[in-house]
Amino acid sequence: MFTIEQILAAHAKVKSGADFPAYVKEIKALGLDHYDFYVADGHAVYYGAGDYEVQGIPKYPAKSITENSSPGNLKSALKIHQQGQTDFLTFCQQAAEAGVEKWVTDAAAMEVYYVDKKGNVLVTETIPEP
Repeated sequence: MFTIEQILAAHAKVKSGADFPAYVKEIKALGLDHYDFYVADGHAVYYGAGDYEVQGIPKYPAKSITENSSPGNLKSALKIHQQGQTDFLTFCQQAAEAGVEKWVTDAAAMEVYYVDKKGNVLVTETIPEP
C-alpha cells in the first residue's frame, strides 16, 4: 500500500492544474481510492483498500470556513484558478469564503466533489484523462 512519502513525491510534480490528472492517475496506481483535502488548514487524508489511511500535515495557518455556502462563488473561483489566474493558496481562501469544508478526490470515479460543512456537494468536476 502507499505511504505519505509516495503521495508527497507524486504531488511534488504538480506545478499547475494541468498536472493534476497525471497526479491522480499516479496515486491511483499506488492503490489510492480517494482522498479528502480539508480547506481549513490544508491537511489531507488518503484512503486505500481495506480501511487503509494515511494523513498529511497542515499546509498553512487555519482559515475559517464560511457557514453559508455559495456554489456560484465556488464555480467562479474554480474557473479563474483553472485559467491560471490564481495560485493554490488564493484558491483555498476563495474556497473557504465559498463555504467549502473539504474536497474529495475520487480516483476510481475520476471526479472531485466540493463539500460544505453540512455535507452538501456544491460542485462536482470530472478529472480529465492525462
